[in-house]
Parts: sequence; structure tokens; C-alpha cells
Amino acid sequence: MNEEVQLYIEDAKEKMDKVIIHLEDELSKIRAGKANPKILSNIMVDYYGTPTPLPQVANVSVPDPRTLAIQPWEKQMIQPIETAIINSNLGLNPDNNGEMIRLNIPALTEERRKELVKQAKAVLENAKVSIRNARRDTNDSLKKLIKEGLSEDSEKDAEATVQKTTDSYSKKAEEMLTVKEKEIMTI
Repeated sequence: MNEEVQLYIEDAKEKMDKVIIHLEDELSKIRAGKANPKILSNIMVDYYGTPTPLPQVANVSVPDPRTLAIQPWEKQMIQPIETAIINSNLGLNPDNNGEMIRLNIPALTEERRKELVKQAKAVLENAKVSIRNARRDTNDSLKKLIKEGLSEDSEKDAEATVQKTTDSYSKKAEEMLTVKEKEIMTI
């Protein structure tokens, strides 16, 4: 395979790696049965008029499997953090003792677990679309190389390689969903 073809294939792998990393990050934000500080990473707190991610204004820890403890860097941030959590639609009720905020993570109902699995499947579908888009872009680039003198056999071989890569990344993404699904459904 010529060097230019190899570069396109490497570029496709790089894009697919980024999709897998993003998928892993998105799946980690979906709440399972136990406390996970990442579920708070998208909550924006009003920090002196500037929307700021909660982890940048407080330390989030997991003292036990059903509790998240939020220790603000500044005491006056307790109220804005509490407000942000209440407005976040996570369905969590902050318990403020004046020093820190505790969040008790309730056990998930069967219905809520099914909703979370649906959400995880939607995230997976987006990832698979991104993986297929990377394949399509690479195949389009390979077709352009034919006009520049690449043989059709070389282009077909490269497309086959890209397809194998696409299949392996799709399989990896599905395995990640299977693990997350099991995590969500485990009581």
C-alpha cells in the first residue's frame, strides 16, 4: 500500500479512536446504580456571574457507594451549587450542612434503569454514526486518489482495510454499551 493511502487509513483510525474516547466519556456520565462524580461534570454553577462547571468550584468525592460529597472551595458557593444541582434535572436532592453538600444517590427503579439503557443506546448510535462518517470520508479520499493515479485494486484493498477497522471499532463501541447496560441493570 502506498504511503498516502496509509496516511488516510491512519487518519480514519485516529478519528475512530476519538469517537471511542468520546463514547467512553458520555457513557460514564450516564448514572448507574452507584455514585459517580462524573454525573456532576456537566452541571454549570453561577460563579460570580460566570457559568462554571461544578468540578471547577468544588471537590467532588465518593464517601460511600450511595453518596456524593461536594466540598466547595469557597463557602459562599454552597447556595449556587445547591441551586445548580436542583435545576440540573438529575433528580437529586442536595443536603447542605453549611460546610458541604451531600447527595444521596437513590436506588434506581426498573423504569428509570430502562430509560438510562435507552439513553446509553442513543449515545452508542451517535458514536456508530461518527465511526461510519470517518469510514465514508476516508473512502471518498481514496476514490480521489484513483484520479491521481492510484490503481483500483489498491483502492479496493484500502477500502477493505478501512471496513475492517470500522467493524472493529463498532464492535468495541457495542462492547462498551454491553458493559454499561450490565452496570445500569445490576441492582
